[in-house]
Amino acid sequence: MQRSAASTRVAPPPALRDVLQLLKPITWFPPMWAFMCGAVSSGAGLDGRLWFVAGGVLLAGPLVCGTSQAVNDWFDRHVDAINEPDRPIPSGRVAGRWGLYVALLGTAVSAVVAWALGPLVFAAALVGLALAWGYSAPPFRFKTSGWTGPAVVGLTYEGLSWFTGATVMLGALPSNEVLIVLVLYSLGAHGIMTLNDFKAVEGDRATGLRSLPVVLGVSGAARFACFVMAAAQIVVIALLAHWGLTVSALLVGAVLLAQLIAMPRLLSDPAKYAPWYNAVGVLLYVLGMLAAALGLGGYI
Repeated sequence: MQRSAASTRVAPPPALRDVLQLLKPITWFPPMWAFMCGAVSSGAGLDGRLWFVAGGVLLAGPLVCGTSQAVNDWFDRHVDAINEPDRPIPSGRVAGRWGLYVALLGTAVSAVVAWALGPLVFAAALVGLALAWGYSAPPFRFKTSGWTGPAVVGLTYEGLSWFTGATVMLGALPSNEVLIVLVLYSLGAHGIMTLNDFKAVEGDRATGLRSLPVVLGVSGAARFACFVMAAAQIVVIALLAHWGLTVSALLVGAVLLAQLIAMPRLLSDPAKYAPWYNAVGVLLYVLGMLAAALGLGGYI
């Protein structure tokens, strides 16, 4: 039987504004901020490194993070049809297989830029891209678990971006102290990603995604998120004090105290106040990251 013209017709390329929405620019901030923290924590100056820093910011934000969003939207198009039907793919504005093509192109461009920044950055970028695909794509699809999914995103957005920033500045591996702190902040980011899952509970339940708000309930997931975020920062504070970085430890302690003051409001009605805490509490969390980086870099 001959295929109909409709079934063989290639979808037209999407508009630039729809591709940009697919890449979700608002999500680029966390990895770009973590990259900046990495650069600061290195203690190296910008002399002779400006273009490397610009390339690293491009890599952390629009390229690797943007690619991860395109990958996620492509493999989650059926979930988004329930949770966010106005997204570019389920709405038909990025039609056919163009969502997949954008993800593949982003992966290739990210690898090329990372190669230009050096072998360590290239290796980190490959790990980040592999995790981005593994998070959303079969057979791994880490996001189906509320335990592994947020851990993968936290490691990619915070840890690898911080590592890239420090490595770009140093041209070598960061110090053990920097590596320990970036791992701790990556673990704490598990809580941030768990709170982010609150907006998709209905779709997650309908499609079998076992996010923590589905598994533990909204209240249980909120308590766990707060505990993880606070515990990571407490360890960071203790280590900074142990290393003699007293001012840095006090600043991280101050922003943690502010988070602890805000947490009871979140816990009183997690479904209602999760967006508010994502704005207030997460801002405080990333300010603590910068305070730790300033101490590690010898600026305070």
